[in-house]
Amino acid sequence: MPRLGVNIDHVATVRQARRTIEPDPAWAAMLAELGGADVITLHLREDRRHIQDRDLRVLRQTVQVKLNLEMAAADEVTAIALDVHPQQATLVPERREEVTTEGGLDVIAHHDRVRSCVQQLQKAGIEVSLFIDPDVRQIEAARAMGADAVELHTGRYADAPTTDDQDREFNQLTDASRFAVEEGLVLHLGHGLTYRNVSRVATIPGVCELNIGHSIVARAIMVGFEQAVREMKRLIE
Repeated sequence: MPRLGVNIDHVATVRQARRTIEPDPAWAAMLAELGGADVITLHLREDRRHIQDRDLRVLRQTVQVKLNLEMAAADEVTAIALDVHPQQATLVPERREEVTTEGGLDVIAHHDRVRSCVQQLQKAGIEVSLFIDPDVRQIEAARAMGADAVELHTGRYADAPTTDDQDREFNQLTDASRFAVEEGLVLHLGHGLTYRNVSRVATIPGVCELNIGHSIVARAIMVGFEQAVREMKRLIE
């Protein structure tokens, strides 16, 4: 059964809308753990639009499950990761004008920068995952530079407008997942997953971790954070 990684970024989004002290992402992380979360995921963006440096440090001290830091392969954030030392770092692409991460990291185009970041993090004992599109060439590049895991971008499957489109994207995702496992990479999946589409993805052979954020936070507004996580966990199981 895949682990459930709960992304708490958008708890911080609500707080930053008023630049106040609540809701605190640390509260959400605690409730997520009570609801069955196996991983707490957060993205320290270079523009600090939601998660702040303090959040990361508090969460590192308080979270009892694995802490997964999403980050750009940038010097400033890499230095912070090396100092705080989360159990896992997931390298993602980042553009300041985007609303959310729009696609996978192009490992091939940014090979030297990504490889340097991977090596620094791994030398410090931090597991490294690369958030990439379900593309064989990107998976091969991730393996070649020694990444521990890949998180395949599920956005095209999640956003597919018709059943036929969804089937096609799911098949591509399944094929890429199989290839990643055959290449010896730990397999994670994430982006755009919801209570309506997650069950199918959870059946993909070899998947070890699903990272889900916005859908859980949205449901938590209605039913509470612990219950929202518990319901997602049940769907994955």
